[in-house]
Formats: sequence, C-alpha cells, structure tokens
Amino acid sequence: MALKATIFKATLHIADMDRHYYADHHLTVARHPSETDERMMIRLLAFALNANDNLEFTKGLSTDDEPELWQKSLTGDIELWVELGLPEEDRLRKACNKANQVILYTYGGRAVPVWWDKHHNKLERFSNLTIVDLPAEGTEALADLAERSMHLQISIQDGVVGVSDETRHVQLEPGPHQ
Repeated sequence: MALKATIFKATLHIADMDRHYYADHHLTVARHPSETDERMMIRLLAFALNANDNLEFTKGLSTDDEPELWQKSLTGDIELWVELGLPEEDRLRKACNKANQVILYTYGGRAVPVWWDKHHNKLERFSNLTIVDLPAEGTEALADLAERSMHLQISIQDGVVGVSDETRHVQLEPGPHQ
C-alpha cells in the first residue's frame, strides 16, 4: 500500500523589507512520504523569499518536469522556477530553457561544495540561474519549527531571514554560492 502525503497548514506573515513586500499567505503543504521536515520547511522558506500573489507550489517530488515552486504569467509562461537541493545539471539546464528566471536553494552542509565542484563549470553559463546556499545550522533549526498547523512570522532585512513561531526563533543568512 502506498503511503500518502501528510498535509500541513501554514500561515506565513511575511515582512520582506528588502523587497518591500508585506503580506499574509495561508498555505496548504503536502509533505511527500519521503520528504523530511527540513526539506518541507525549506520549501516554505523559498516561498517566503520569493512570495507574491502568483507564486505557487507544484507537485514537486512526485513529478520530474515541475519545480518545487513556480510563478507563471497570465499567458502561461514560466517567469520563475524554484528548485531545492542538489539537482543534476541536466535538470537545471531544462529549467533554464523553460523559465525566465531559475533560483536553486542548495542545502545539505558538506555535500554542497562537493556538488558545486562537480557542476559549476556547466552551470556558470546560465545567465538566468541564481544559486543561493542555505546554511546547514539554519535549515536544521527550521525543521524544529515544523508542525501540522503553523503560524510563522518571517522577516527579511539586509539578506537576513528571521522565522518565528509563538515560542522559538530561527535566524539564517542565505548567501550566494561560493
């Protein structure tokens, strides 16, 4: 018998001083059986960092030809494609050919430099690809905030992200890939 996704409800109160974006988003997130709390929370973080009214979650892990998040124009063109993790170069190449802008949020601590050494020569040619590295200690702390029903305050200022629930606070600084 196949395992079913676990449903999480998240209300994000976003105050992004860097982009001058202030909004509340009420989200339903399906966590795939193979997905960790850390990865699911990184999806929510990626949503917050790129939030707007047209950004939406896709089928993600359960389909090969969709990103984790995307933003489409009214004509169906993909304006933004958001990936997570350490994907193969061909997946990013396809994304860069389909979308105006592609953002990859890498995470995983020591595995990230190994992945970068393997792929950077091929990836540097894509002018519409941005790679943002998320520090391991921050993403691990985000996992501790995961609950079936979440109300998260997210503040972004000068590139520093603060994520808080009623009792805990996590601060991380996403950075360009080195």
